[in-house]
Amino acid sequence: MRFLLLALVLALPAHAQDAAAVLDTYRDQVERPSRTTIAPVIEALATSGDPAAATVLAAWADRRLAVMDDGTFVIMDGDALSDLAGQPVEGEAQPLRPNAGVRGLIASALVPFQLTDPDPAARGAARDAIARNPAPEHLPAIRGALARAADPSLSRLERLLTLRFDPDPAARVAAIESFGADQSMDLRAALNPLLATTRVATLGPPEGNVAREIPVSELGREGAYDLLVSAGLAPARLTRDAAQAALVANIADGQVAGIAVASLNTQAARDDAYSALEAAGTVPPAATEDEVDAALDSATFADVYAEPNADVTDAARAALNGIATRVGAMQAADLALDALSLASIYFLAAIGLAITFGVMRVINMAHGEFIMMGAYTGYAVQQVVPDYTLSLVVALPLAFLVTFAAGVALERLVIRHLYKRPLETLLATFGVSIMLQQLAKNIFGTQARPLTAPDWLSGSLVINDLVQVSMIRVAIFVLALLFLGLYLFIMRRTRLGLEVRAVQQNPTMAASMGISPGRINMLAFGLGSGIAGIAGVAIGLFAQVTSELGQQYIVQSFMTVVVGGVGSIFGTLAGAALIGFLQKGIEWLNPSNTLAAQTYMILFIIIFIQFRPRGIIALKGRAAGD
Repeated sequence: MRFLLLALVLALPAHAQDAAAVLDTYRDQVERPSRTTIAPVIEALATSGDPAAATVLAAWADRRLAVMDDGTFVIMDGDALSDLAGQPVEGEAQPLRPNAGVRGLIASALVPFQLTDPDPAARGAARDAIARNPAPEHLPAIRGALARAADPSLSRLERLLTLRFDPDPAARVAAIESFGADQSMDLRAALNPLLATTRVATLGPPEGNVAREIPVSELGREGAYDLLVSAGLAPARLTRDAAQAALVANIADGQVAGIAVASLNTQAARDDAYSALEAAGTVPPAATEDEVDAALDSATFADVYAEPNADVTDAARAALNGIATRVGAMQAADLALDALSLASIYFLAAIGLAITFGVMRVINMAHGEFIMMGAYTGYAVQQVVPDYTLSLVVALPLAFLVTFAAGVALERLVIRHLYKRPLETLLATFGVSIMLQQLAKNIFGTQARPLTAPDWLSGSLVINDLVQVSMIRVAIFVLALLFLGLYLFIMRRTRLGLEVRAVQQNPTMAASMGISPGRINMLAFGLGSGIAGIAGVAIGLFAQVTSELGQQYIVQSFMTVVVGGVGSIFGTLAGAALIGFLQKGIEWLNPSNTLAAQTYMILFIIIFIQFRPRGIIALKGRAAGD
């Protein structure tokens, strides 16, 4: 009733009462309102034709409507009072305090006024109020507002209400089809109630808009018969204990319902005796097993739509099926973007290792610590340069220089003495790894240090409500592509790259041509370490910067290089893609156990290497001989 004439508030009758007269007529209800008695007052105000009606309703909802000692209704604005026409008045007034339920009814009555309010915020609030609690009575008010001024948001809301509440099925189907490929949550929320079903049991063909008939095997024998009982189409089942108790209670002169007790030695005889008692009215009606089977054979079970029109439910089902297909595709795209993002992180972390391990065949267990050093370099720069964008611009080249120098020092002091001795190299670099971790703890402590991203890297790149990726991941993806291009340029377009490839293929022949293998190894190791430092800055933007940061990526980095193919940058790229997509795929299949995903991924890689020991892209020619 509270919404009865909302459609008429935009075309109000000329003979209606003014707001003051309405309040005076319903004085008792206004001063002592309740949800059960206030509806006629709100309806009368909404249809009064008085321009002040909206102001009165709004003031009442805000608890600013008051009554003076002489019974005059006024509106309070702080300490000031004004009559319903807005003219100042003097005196004392007692504010009315409607409860939350009454205020909710008033707010609903205000919606038609707010839809045509010149204030955009008021119109938006009205749209939100309708969207939260849509009702059939809102449709005329929305259409009236649209007839006066076009509003895309209100037009969309009108279509959402039309597909649910319009009495014309053709209009509802047209409204459903008008959304096309839309897959927003509000559309799904409007469509789902149209496909709500009720499970029914009948003794003939089911009536109404049947969604599907259900076989007894799906419901189960007991569940199906319980539906018949609850529908009043069959008596309750007779259990053996209940039947036996009833028969024992009705033994008279050695007989039960005229049947000798001695002959009740079979289930069929006992069922006959109970049926005789049932016919005599001695015991309540109950179904025997044979009667249950007969009732189930004659009954039909079905899910019936609450929506009676089949065209509407067909259109809603088609729309939701289309949405489900598109949502599935979007979820797959979102998973693919997550996997691509993870692959770019692994690739960026492994580029340096692709040089030191892939080119130089040095097992550098301290590679993760160079990533950690780069992240701490970024943190140290932010302590000096408070502007996050500028600090990032300074940190990237500085991290390269710091880790390049550390890599050169490691190669000159330790690794160059251990070439061709992989086990000793592994042990030595593992010791360096532990030393660098402890050094970081001594300098920066054990607590995680923040490496804050600039504002333009905060948030996410939102494609739609299902597909989005963080801006930091996008930046890492771009950075990985840049370093792929830089690596290819250095290795294929510079003299350093030419000399690195020569030393990689045949160090003795390269030395005879005037190339210093020791110098090339030093520069290559420094280059790989420097790239790891830049990767550390990028990773530190979204990961916790601690002394153990590098340990989280060292295993994946080695797997990336080995699976992709030692010595091939494109193999490293393929390996990062394989591991990233594989890990995300396993996590999607088993989202509650990420540790299991890591385990399955390693098992897969072990099996993969058995069949492809040289990796996805194996080197050919002399470089493959090692």
